[in-house]
Amino acid sequence: MRILVTGGLGAVGRPLVGELRARGHEVWIADRGHHHDPHYIRMDVSEYRQVERALSAAPFELVYHLAAEFGRWNGEDYYETMWRTNVIGTKHIIRLQERLGFRMVFASSSEVYGDYRGVMTEDVLERVPIRQMNDYAISKWVNELQILNSAQACGTQTVRVRLFNTYGPGEYYAPYRSVICRWVYHALHDQPYVVYTAHRRTSTYIDDAVRALANIADRFRPGEVYNIASNCLHDMRTASDIILRLLGKDDSLVEYRDVEPQTTLEKVVDASKAERDLEMRTTVDLEEGIARTIAWQREVYGVR
Repeated sequence: MRILVTGGLGAVGRPLVGELRARGHEVWIADRGHHHDPHYIRMDVSEYRQVERALSAAPFELVYHLAAEFGRWNGEDYYETMWRTNVIGTKHIIRLQERLGFRMVFASSSEVYGDYRGVMTEDVLERVPIRQMNDYAISKWVNELQILNSAQACGTQTVRVRLFNTYGPGEYYAPYRSVICRWVYHALHDQPYVVYTAHRRTSTYIDDAVRALANIADRFRPGEVYNIASNCLHDMRTASDIILRLLGKDDSLVEYRDVEPQTTLEKVVDASKAERDLEMRTTVDLEEGIARTIAWQREVYGVR
């Protein structure tokens, strides 16, 4: 199958490209920078001409649309870029999907569940009024509505996936990256960080998420939506304690607070649909996943 992955150089996109190619697919990559891959197309998703050029480069059968501005605080501090990329950019992709007829897998986020306090099943947003708690979350729900409207009006075929706290090797540090990435980096470099003790998350190791995502190519069900999540539900102090223990450090640089504003308190998820349809499995638990992340960061940043 000929597949395009937007955001194909990102923390999820890069390993997904590798997994799809290992399965024999012809995979093209679109991202914002220059790159040496022979099937690479430079593209800023917020620029229609560039998107049109990329999607016209070959007759793609499937597009994994991962390109996005990531993270709630990133979406607050750089909201102009976030809204252009996530909402205008996704609309560009949809308009070309309507014209060219390719199928799409869209990467949404667990953040769309907002202030919901129960078990997060995929139908929650159809049944319960939800308040998304930050601009990033709002943008991802807008994307899902854009997709649903296009499917109804134009017959486009898309699978939506809601990723739950995906982490692991390949995610380079930045202040707006995932919490495990940031905490590992700060602990390695003896820098302070904050732990919000009232929150719980379901953290999903990158390899487990990528295998489930790649399975969609062969098990595509138009209109379906999946929670891509592990069974690793934990409070945030537990994750921090694992990092510190594996590094042989104490918590003298950790500040403990209760609740972080503008984000979901608990992410308790039901991923049974992905387990059934996509063979979503937890093969790497939280401790092993953090150990692998630490080893990767040690190598990348030269910290021993």
